[in-house]
Amino acid sequence: MRPLQTDLSVYSKLNFEKPPVAVKFLGTRPQGIEQLDKQLSFCEMLKESQQRARPFYFSKENETCFGKALLGMEDLPAFAQGGEVGIKLEIFQEPRANASLYQHLHLMPRGAVNYVAYSPLEQLSFEPDLLVLTATVSQAEIIFRAMSYSTGELRESKTTGVLGCAWLYNYPFRTGKVNYTVTGLAFGMKSKEVYDEGWILISIPYHWIPTITANLAEMKWVLPSYTEGREKFLVRERTNIEELSRDYANP
Repeated sequence: MRPLQTDLSVYSKLNFEKPPVAVKFLGTRPQGIEQLDKQLSFCEMLKESQQRARPFYFSKENETCFGKALLGMEDLPAFAQGGEVGIKLEIFQEPRANASLYQHLHLMPRGAVNYVAYSPLEQLSFEPDLLVLTATVSQAEIIFRAMSYSTGELRESKTTGVLGCAWLYNYPFRTGKVNYTVTGLAFGMKSKEVYDEGWILISIPYHWIPTITANLAEMKWVLPSYTEGREKFLVRERTNIEELSRDYANP
């Protein structure tokens, strides 16, 4: 793994209750990191990393759900692709409804990913493929504003009611797009009681880490408009619009 060269210390200033976690997809076994000593589903790995506070990696043998198939460690079972699981669990009306979502998933190439490494930010020693944040709404607003601060990029959320891990990990890595979801919306995480409802999970792929990190260091996090109160904001907003109107009327 490429040693960490990016300064990510700015994220610690956001005072996340649950630490940011870096993720790395690997074809070969990582050196200097311990293997997970238990079995968990893919959607539980993030919480495990936050609780352990030290790096680990997992392999096919450690994963107990469909995560290993999403990662290309094994084939998706035919009954899953046929939509039968969602019927057994009473999530969908018919198999066709469950089966339709598989056309939208971004699966990892078969056999390309054999290990996935996790590290809390404070223990990070490698350049991450993803940086996953567990944020409050206020913290998420700052992150999203940092994404658009120099780019104007849209905020988008893509997910499905099941296989939420595919959208937290595969989708941002394969597309290069920042993605987010809210805990309590995904069936697996909710059923396994991974998190309380209402946390904003933000997955930042390596394509975006330099831009968001640099913008966090440059921009104001708490805007004056957020703290001055409604009445003062309305006065300043009206004043700004009047000044701009005059300037543009007399170029």
